Amino acid sequence: MTVRKILFYPNERLRKKAEPVEKIDDKEIQQLIDDMFETMYEFQGGGLAATQIDVHKQIIVMDPDKSQKLVLINPEIVEKSGSSKYEEGCLSLPGVSAVVQRFEHVKVKALDRNGKPFEIESTGDYLAACLQHEIDHLHGTLYIDHVSPLKRTLLIKKMKKIMKMM
Repeated sequence: MTVRKILFYPNERLRKKAEPVEKIDDKEIQQLIDDMFETMYEFQGGGLAATQIDVHKQIIVMDPDKSQKLVLINPEIVEKSGSSKYEEGCLSLPGVSAVVQRFEHVKVKALDRNGKPFEIESTGDYLAACLQHEIDHLHGTLYIDHVSPLKRTLLIKKMKKIMKMM
């Protein structure tokens, strides 16, 4: 397994829409999934979209409670309802976080790492927010796109200051 380089905002490649995965049993895809988990754990994240490591395929890995590895290939939100606010951060925007308005309940259909279809449903918790956050990445959307322009400007300034110290 290899730790991959994470793209940091404002890299425009974070805005590129990911393509569906056509062939899941490909060794390259399986290696990518393993590398994504390794990268996510190395940087202490709860989820990682392939877009964040400059691979524009619809693949997400997650382990929101550090006890259940999830792989979602070609994920799609099929149900959503309610409204909740969640404090979110992102490996592509290190050192900053913001409260983001999200759906309270989501149901997502996807394929697992073996190509088997499954659904995952979550209401009012970190998993629900994480699913939405990572799926947004696959569409070129960042969590800062969900906050006010003023808040976004402040977050970006703070992140740039943090990046200079790294």
